[in-house]
Amino acid sequence: MKITLLTILCVAAALAQTPAANPTIAEFKQNYTAVKNNLIRMAEKMPAEDYEYKPVKEIRPFAALMVHIADAQMRTCSMMNSGTAKSTDAGDKTAKDVVVAALKAAFEECDKAWDATNDSNAFQMVAGRGGQRSRLWSLTFMTVIHNNEEYGYGSMYLRSKGIVPPSSDTAGRGGR
Repeated sequence: MKITLLTILCVAAALAQTPAANPTIAEFKQNYTAVKNNLIRMAEKMPAEDYEYKPVKEIRPFAALMVHIADAQMRTCSMMNSGTAKSTDAGDKTAKDVVVAALKAAFEECDKAWDATNDSNAFQMVAGRGGQRSRLWSLTFMTVIHNNEEYGYGSMYLRSKGIVPPSSDTAGRGGR
């Protein structure tokens, strides 16, 4: 009985010493996850025959927009994970299945980078856009801020084809 009680007290004391996850990192990751889900759903919602669609002649086709996102993500997150920038090899591909696969692969790489980000490394300096940046800044800029900007552009493509973007196409919101 004494050994069991002593064991329970030791485990409780150890758990009490475990620090809580950093809420700032968790909030940024939550924003990353939201835009990730919207971008994947956007790529899946656009019909395959419209992957070469351009709302106006001055901008890139939808497929090129999605490949740009995938390539930017893969470069940033592979640098975080291994120190070496990788490519999606999607390049100038326009086939929906190839583009969606590249986008998903890039997000898998970024999921690893976000999962590995913690209090001990979030503010370590890494090579980033414009020079040395913190790991958290680099991830936030490329996987949250940049992706939200690109999602806004992508929404225009969908709307001009009569397709409701994923962030507006949720139950109970009327599919604006």
